Amino acid sequence: MILGNLCTRGCGFCSVPKGAPAKKEFLLDPEEPWQVAEMATRMKLKYVVITSVNRDDLPDGGSQHFAETVREVRSALPDARVEVLTPDFCGDHDAIGRVLDAGPHVFNHNMETVRRLYRRVRPQADYLQSLRVLKFAKQHRPNVLTKSGLMVGLGESEKEVQELLRDVLSADVDVATIGQYLQPTQRNLPVAEFVQPAQFDGYRDYGLLIGLKMVFSGPFVRSSYMADDVSEQAAWANA
Repeated sequence: MILGNLCTRGCGFCSVPKGAPAKKEFLLDPEEPWQVAEMATRMKLKYVVITSVNRDDLPDGGSQHFAETVREVRSALPDARVEVLTPDFCGDHDAIGRVLDAGPHVFNHNMETVRRLYRRVRPQADYLQSLRVLKFAKQHRPNVLTKSGLMVGLGESEKEVQELLRDVLSADVDVATIGQYLQPTQRNLPVAEFVQPAQFDGYRDYGLLIGLKMVFSGPFVRSSYMADDVSEQAAWANA
């Protein structure tokens, strides 16, 4: 995770520390891109997922820093695959394009939850804006695999999850990941339901039925968990 350890947003599901831009608590380490690449090289990684906090305090949302990190990793590990899991950059297409132009193999932006729950779960985000981020990513770089993830167990209905899957399909998303929400701290939103494995199977089957290229759905699925296997299976299914 890059761009510091403080986030400018207060999503109800997330335990990443929050900061106040007015208090000038935020920092940006100019050496972070090559340091990330150096650590990835030391670890001999074959698949690198780069994600970040939201940095709404920066004019470009941190997209230049994000792009530099991708380029450094690709230069240091030319045979590795790179996945980016990005914020929405406030819907700024120039910022999204900047990250994509750095050459990631996979572009991931999580919807996180269904439309109705956005105000409670992602109060500083916008459902349609996130869909536009995903749509633009595929239009800008058609050969890049696009992904989006969501959590269940926050109070959504089956029909709402199905609607979300149809919406990400309409945004030209290739792969959807669906996992169980778990409350990270007492300050975060409570779990409304522990979804049964059969329901996860049903969501996967529905996503594949409507045309998504791959759906990974299960209680322990996370957007970046086993991302190398997800990418490989999605590419195989696409062949």
